[in-house]
Amino acid sequence: MNKKHLAAYAIVAVLFAASGAYVGMNKNNPAPPLTAVPPPGVTEPVAALYKQTLPDAKGVATPLAQYKGKAMLVNFWAPWCGPCVQEMPELSALASGEEGKKLQVIGIGIDSPTNIAEFNDKYKITYPVLVAGMSGTELSRQFGNAQGGLPFTVLIGADGQVKKTYLGRLKFDELRKDLATL
Repeated sequence: MNKKHLAAYAIVAVLFAASGAYVGMNKNNPAPPLTAVPPPGVTEPVAALYKQTLPDAKGVATPLAQYKGKAMLVNFWAPWCGPCVQEMPELSALASGEEGKKLQVIGIGIDSPTNIAEFNDKYKITYPVLVAGMSGTELSRQFGNAQGGLPFTVLIGADGQVKKTYLGRLKFDELRKDLATL
């Protein structure tokens, strides 16, 4: 490498360092994180959920009103979402274990029916996997998922009240503590 190239690289490095320092010193404090939990007692998102009839991975219409009166764990996910896929075996174990006797686990897929059907055929999931397409993102926003991030999980009590929401991969120790309060 000749001296001209070395000098050019040095200048570029100094410019990047200076611009990074400038941005760092003039950066506003980030806004406090948005809460993802609707205020206690808010049931509008749950009522909207119960009004939904979504196809399962085989195309069979599933009215969500059938779960009224039962505690639910609603997991918004997509086949292309790594953390979503990673938590599914634990969700399946939860659904088929002791907790699953008093809690209905439901996966609401945000993707095409074909992609969700292929995913469901490949992985044996023990809880209902429903297809919402992009309307699932809007439904998750009603529960406080302002950014539409995935996975997003909602814990709903048998009384129809949102107990807690979780953005990102579930921490199952925390979830089990929350389930014990139902």
